[in-house]
Amino acid sequence: MKQMSKIVRTITNLVYGFIIIFGFYVIVHGHLTPGGGFQGGAIVASAFALLLVSYGSLITKKFLKKDFLSIMESSGLTMFIVLAFLGLGITFFYNFLANIGGWFGNTPVIGPNPGDINTGGVIPLMNIAVGLEVLSALGVIVLLMASGAEFTKKKENS
Repeated sequence: MKQMSKIVRTITNLVYGFIIIFGFYVIVHGHLTPGGGFQGGAIVASAFALLLVSYGSLITKKFLKKDFLSIMESSGLTMFIVLAFLGLGITFFYNFLANIGGWFGNTPVIGPNPGDINTGGVIPLMNIAVGLEVLSALGVIVLLMASGAEFTKKKENS
């Protein structure tokens, strides 16, 4: 795949960071708003696809490494499984951080929630784990699809 026009690359440079930030926002605030780990991971992976379309696969593969994405995918999945088993003293997937105070355990107020991020207990951590897994897996899929398209194009030209 070759690069797109200078206009497309410039717009990609402008919006790429905002897409990544919005994806991580959706991941972290998934227990308060619609969204979560899967949706935020898909948003971040769409930023990877935008980078691939606008710059081509040769330049994009210098920035996005398949091996690094595979390690991040495994780390996210391992983090999710560990969090699921940490509550096993009571039940599988028990929210053991809820209502204990601190970063993820404040007691939510009665009535409308002001949107405190630290009222979800384990749920935000699980959203982060799922987000890492999804953005890495979809990133690897996008890179492999680009490699397959590149291989098919070379095969047709020869």
